[in-house]
Amino acid sequence: MMEWTYAPAPESASLANLKPTYRPFIGGEFVDGGGQPLKTVNPATEEVLAEVGTAAAEDVDRAVAAARRAYEQVWGPMPGAERAKYLFRIARMVAERARELAVLETLDNGKPIRESRDVDVPTASAHLFHHAGWADKLGYAGLGPDPQPLGVVGAVIPWNFPLLMAAWKIAPALACGNTIVLKPAETTPLTALVLAEIAADAGLPAGVLNVLPGAGDVGEALVGHGGLDKVAFTGSTDVGKEIQRRLAGAGRRLTLELGGKAANIVYDDAPLDQAIDGVVDGIFFNQGHVCCAGSRLLVQESIAEEFETLLRARIETLRLGDPLDKNTDVGAINSPAQLERIVDLAAAGDAEGAQRWTSSCPLPERGLFFPPTVFSGVEQTMRVAREEIFGPVLSVLTFRTPDEAVAKANNTRYGLSAGIWTSNGAKALWTAQRVRAGVVWANTFNRFDPTAPFGGYRESGFGREGGRVGLEAYLRA
Repeated sequence: MMEWTYAPAPESASLANLKPTYRPFIGGEFVDGGGQPLKTVNPATEEVLAEVGTAAAEDVDRAVAAARRAYEQVWGPMPGAERAKYLFRIARMVAERARELAVLETLDNGKPIRESRDVDVPTASAHLFHHAGWADKLGYAGLGPDPQPLGVVGAVIPWNFPLLMAAWKIAPALACGNTIVLKPAETTPLTALVLAEIAADAGLPAGVLNVLPGAGDVGEALVGHGGLDKVAFTGSTDVGKEIQRRLAGAGRRLTLELGGKAANIVYDDAPLDQAIDGVVDGIFFNQGHVCCAGSRLLVQESIAEEFETLLRARIETLRLGDPLDKNTDVGAINSPAQLERIVDLAAAGDAEGAQRWTSSCPLPERGLFFPPTVFSGVEQTMRVAREEIFGPVLSVLTFRTPDEAVAKANNTRYGLSAGIWTSNGAKALWTAQRVRAGVVWANTFNRFDPTAPFGGYRESGFGREGGRVGLEAYLRA
């Protein structure tokens, strides 16, 4: 009997309105940067998408100076209700250009168009809408009767959710009356630059938002710049530690959202089909390029064998391939360096005695891809259980009692997120109260809302983004 499958349903790449060249955005204008231009690449085909001008040290100076002028002369003194109008306008324009932004994000990042279309762009727009609503209500946020902006914010964002991370930084900073200099990731600068174009079209005053593409040297120059009042960084734990060392004693505010090694705990009374889909979404969403990915599955011993059989059967149905195909579940790995890291850590799992199982899905002949992979028989000392792989690799451990589940979940240097699967509400609450993670999901995973704060403990960073609590990082009481 022939196996039935979906016919290809590709989205048109032309919708992205790709330009041959892009430039930094400083002081309300796209300008030539002093850095060496970089070529941004489609990871699914390894073809060049566009040439992007990058910033040099003097461009960082210009951007910070432009942001300072805008803060002191225009944006800081502006009433919150007026600032809200700009943010609402930008939010609407992001929503209006959602299809274009989704295709552009998929081309530049490698994630499936279904995720860009249904998650990334709508959530970015939602964050802008939500914070626009706060702009004239800051005195009622419980942060003092007359909270004031900090000044100029330097923000550095990663490559896994380029547009969404930009919105997470820009929306609260601007709503609170700050101006911002944003440094997007080296491999995914395009949607941040289109967001700058949208801001300009919305009439945002010059200098309120500045975008500086480039590599790590640009980020380093920005976070160390003496003209900033706050640094907001999302990225790797190692870089976050270096930033914290550099800014110690500098008198600048700092928030860090770093790596994770989340536990997804499945009790024996969990709704199995629901839990299977939650575990799959928790680790294979965005190819596992998620700081809060549920990369450690902790399953109760009494159901472990049955659960893993069902899990493998579900993973076999995942379609890996062209990210622009609306039927694709698992897209491309963002860069050769990230693919190499995934391959190396998976090899470490083999070397340390874990049992590797890999989906039989065929890999495309070109592009950067890694198949969905599960390691069973994992011990807590193994690298695949301790280190953030940031790829479609799941480690399976077992437990017998709730106390053991919590102990194993907390046996990590990270503390960003966790998942709990059970039909018993009291057990879910008991577990959530004991798991040391900034976000704990119960019978779901990877659900985000701009009204809810997000952030971590331990080496997953500090500070919160989103919701009323997230405003605090951008205000001076």
